[in-house]
Amino acid sequence: MFAPVYLDHNATTPLDPEVREAMLPYLDARFGNPSSRHEYGRQARAAIEEARARVAASVGAHSTEVIFTSGGSEANNLIIKGAAARLKAGTVATSAIEHPCVREPARQLARRGWQHAEIAVDRDGLIDRAHWRQVLDDRPAIVSVMLANNESGVVQDVAALAAEARRSGALFHTDAVQAVGKIAVDFRALGVNAMTLSAHKVHGPLGIGALVCDKRVDLEPLVAGGGQERNLRSGTENVAGIVGFARACELAAQRLSVDTEHIAELRRQLESGLGAMHAQVFSAAADRLPGTSFFAFDGLDGETLVGKLDRAGFAVASGSACSSVSPEPSRTLLAMGVSAELAKGAIRVSLGRSNSADQVDDFLAALRATLAGLRNLMAVSA
Repeated sequence: MFAPVYLDHNATTPLDPEVREAMLPYLDARFGNPSSRHEYGRQARAAIEEARARVAASVGAHSTEVIFTSGGSEANNLIIKGAAARLKAGTVATSAIEHPCVREPARQLARRGWQHAEIAVDRDGLIDRAHWRQVLDDRPAIVSVMLANNESGVVQDVAALAAEARRSGALFHTDAVQAVGKIAVDFRALGVNAMTLSAHKVHGPLGIGALVCDKRVDLEPLVAGGGQERNLRSGTENVAGIVGFARACELAAQRLSVDTEHIAELRRQLESGLGAMHAQVFSAAADRLPGTSFFAFDGLDGETLVGKLDRAGFAVASGSACSSVSPEPSRTLLAMGVSAELAKGAIRVSLGRSNSADQVDDFLAALRATLAGLRNLMAVSA
């Protein structure tokens, strides 16, 4: 039995000790409501505004462009529903591999007089440029294409897509939740109107995220009442979470080059071992996040493999954490043209800064043993 090893960093990441340390005062003595006008409130308000500036600086934005939310899902809903509410009904276009918290708001708009167009991807998981041009010819009002996919790790050329979309008159949003802390992300350089962030993907706390949004974008709030966050997200702010988010963003930016090199080397080691086992690694030819590997074995069920590996002491995933309750094959793989049978066998390993070469070797050994056991059972039952 191996010691438990966490290999699911795209789902969430452990809280960095330095982040926890930054949060502690706001869970204890500095407990004030930021809307209060006494000293306790002023301390909390100052902490939020300092954190806002630090989050903005980490992604090349201005502090006035950062709207704190409860996480990535709320931020994605805010930009899609909030922007649509101030526009005449038209077309909202999303890539075929978006996270459900982008896809479902777009589908809701389609029940309210909007059209929802899904932009096709190729076999590598990249935007199909021919279909992209067709979508732009229809002059969509809102376009959302994720910067990096949570399952395959594929990184899109968002800067080029955003430039083309904006020339056609569309508001362009990118979900950058998986990208921050793994690749360089710059709001200005990407040229997008809005971008989504989430703290718990970068060793920050759960339950806090942000929408980075050009101030020229007109949004209707999802939550009304207290007028916080420039009247765009009412509710007493999560001060400790916001402070932790800012510290996590700073640390991620500081450690990016070292982390990327270390994690990329671990993935090379992992995929070398997978190749020896005849795994099919999806999107292997595409630009991917350094620590993400999405693969499958012919004839084997991914959920079964995940369960057996868990019992062997390794935490991996069969796809997106937010869709793991569904027995259906990965929508990302189906959009890439992968057969439903092979897609049902998919496993995602997402490596992090705390993983080691020894852990990767141990995982490969456990995987080999698991595969041998399953194939023996299949041979006997046949």
